[in-house]
Amino acid sequence: MSAVTDHFRSVFGEEPEGVWESPGRVNLIGEHTDYNNGLVLPIALPQRTYAAARRRADGILRLTTTADPDVVEVALHDVAPGVPDNWGRYAAGVLWALREAGYLVGGLDIAIDSSVPIGAGLSSSAALEGAVGAAASDLFGLGLLADDTTRTTLAAICQKAENVIAEAPTGGMDQAASLRCTEGHAILLDCRSGHVSQIVFEPEKHGLVVLVIDTRAAHELSDGQYGNRRAACERAAKELGVPSLRDVPYSHLADALHKLEHDPELFKRTQHVVSEIQRVRDTVEALQQGELAEVGLLFTSSHLSLRDDFEVSCDELDVAVDAAIAAGALGARMTGGGFGGSAIALVPERLVPGVEMAIYAAYEHHGFTKPLFFRATPAGGARRTE
Repeated sequence: MSAVTDHFRSVFGEEPEGVWESPGRVNLIGEHTDYNNGLVLPIALPQRTYAAARRRADGILRLTTTADPDVVEVALHDVAPGVPDNWGRYAAGVLWALREAGYLVGGLDIAIDSSVPIGAGLSSSAALEGAVGAAASDLFGLGLLADDTTRTTLAAICQKAENVIAEAPTGGMDQAASLRCTEGHAILLDCRSGHVSQIVFEPEKHGLVVLVIDTRAAHELSDGQYGNRRAACERAAKELGVPSLRDVPYSHLADALHKLEHDPELFKRTQHVVSEIQRVRDTVEALQQGELAEVGLLFTSSHLSLRDDFEVSCDELDVAVDAAIAAGALGARMTGGGFGGSAIALVPERLVPGVEMAIYAAYEHHGFTKPLFFRATPAGGARRTE
């Protein structure tokens, strides 16, 4: 936090009015189900993005980050899809979306610092949006951090910023996790109703660790592949005569797939989404019954579906998952949008060093960039820090 405050002073020559933080997230299970009105089960991470901010009177947004001293400057009335044309669009988009929703929001000077790895599939963009949204809420008296209802509103605003201004067609899971998660819990988010259930998630009580493997194979959700998957799901729902793939009961999956046999792409995409939504339900039940070994099996099943049916994995993710399981993990899966990013493994505490060494060795054998590891513990959502 001191780093972001010092950076604010050095760039803008004044003191910030406060510092706000928002977390990255790991999705335990429920991938590519959010934009299908399905279920997801993310946790917020201790890794945070910090925003030191101060109000301006001229309708200008100025942004800087400790990673790059250059200042991004844009007039709020100029913010539009793709404008600004750099990382600043995620922050500018939040102020644009707040104004679109009728909130009185003015200009800001903002300095950013972050410990959320960028491009690792851990939702660094939603962490940035959440920190900026939290700062704007407090500085302009919007009250959007008051309770889960108002945080739900802010999460939707941040999602709109990412969809419209950053032009990334993501669902709402990432923003909900950054704003609505609580310490020691995963959230079971119903992406149709917006309802959240807090699910106790304490793997350490079972001698287990959620190990995050940052493959360092960078991913980018606005490069078209993500949008292609979303469009295929929408076409499949239309062919099946349902509003979304959420409306295909798991018990009727075979019938739905029979209707899509003429189109292998839609067949596979539907098979993943409908079965993945069921895996979320099964994971919640297993957690509530303390059956963590079953959770591990569901992780692995999810990865195979993402690899084979949704086709969003990559060699680095597959090698990490296979090596982790071979070294004793109860299960492992890619997490996030895919095409790179991170995997997670549910690992007995005593086996963590061996699992890390096995993944290192497998990466070296394949000539991949050395991966990074950290342990994921469920943390709370966005808040004012100072």
